Amino acid sequence: MSVGDATLIETYLEAASIEDAASDNTLAAYRADLDLYAGFLAGRGRGLLDAGTTDVEAFIAGLAAEGYAAATQARRLSAVRQLHKFLYTEGRRADDPTARVDRPRTRRPLPKVLSVDEVGRLMDAVALAAAEPVEDQAEALRRARFSAMLETLYASGLRVSELVSLPAGAIREGTAAITVRGKGAKDRLVPIGNTARAAVLAYRQRLKASGRHAGSPFLFPANSETGHVTRQSFARELKDAAARLGISPDKVSPHVLRHAFASHLLQNGADLRVVQELLGHADIGTTEIYTHVLEHRLAALVADHHPLSER
Repeated sequence: MSVGDATLIETYLEAASIEDAASDNTLAAYRADLDLYAGFLAGRGRGLLDAGTTDVEAFIAGLAAEGYAAATQARRLSAVRQLHKFLYTEGRRADDPTARVDRPRTRRPLPKVLSVDEVGRLMDAVALAAAEPVEDQAEALRRARFSAMLETLYASGLRVSELVSLPAGAIREGTAAITVRGKGAKDRLVPIGNTARAAVLAYRQRLKASGRHAGSPFLFPANSETGHVTRQSFARELKDAAARLGISPDKVSPHVLRHAFASHLLQNGADLRVVQELLGHADIGTTEIYTHVLEHRLAALVADHHPLSER
């Protein structure tokens, strides 16, 4: 790296410290990334003031070839972008060579998903426990409520915050779909199956007979500050139920059941756009995390039905 490039980097870091109030740790990370970039340019006989788009792309490609994760590549490109934007703004360059460089694509981690068999075992065990005669009325009511919530969650793919705050009249006799208010105060219509509806109605009948929480505005009332079952308490019950079946509690959460809802629908032929609507995703890009399920299904379709698949 030339003395001139070192000076330019130092000038940029001083500006970042003053204008952006960058922390010492951030500045140290920038310095390391920019020194690496300047050293790369020097090896190509180039400097910060004459580097082109192909040089920047080659720098990123080199990181990829060395096995750096896409997130690391993206972080270093961000530092390089900021430096070149500074040089352009300050009039040290007439252009910004990073303007047309694409950001390395990072793959979002695949969601944890329970198998259909695991979900079936879990729900059967919970329903069986809810049906068992129990002398303690409060315990019987808790079991019925948990079974109803679990059935509703897997049947609808609701966010746990949406589940626990459902209004008392959300599910009645004959209800085929529920209106859910999701993120951004947007309403969506979510179908509810017969099994989930029956579990909720059975629980509500027990609740009414007990005389508890009369007049509560919530479908699943509880003695909490919010007046309904909390997300945390439901998650704890879910993990406890999984542990009793020998399923690792680390593998189970309300959000994992939401993922299972989406993945199992896609496995059985549902359209990605339909799943997007059911989950309440504003952007199809969020739902595309489940495309690994579609890839397996499409591969199986080709293997089973393409005339040349057996050749």
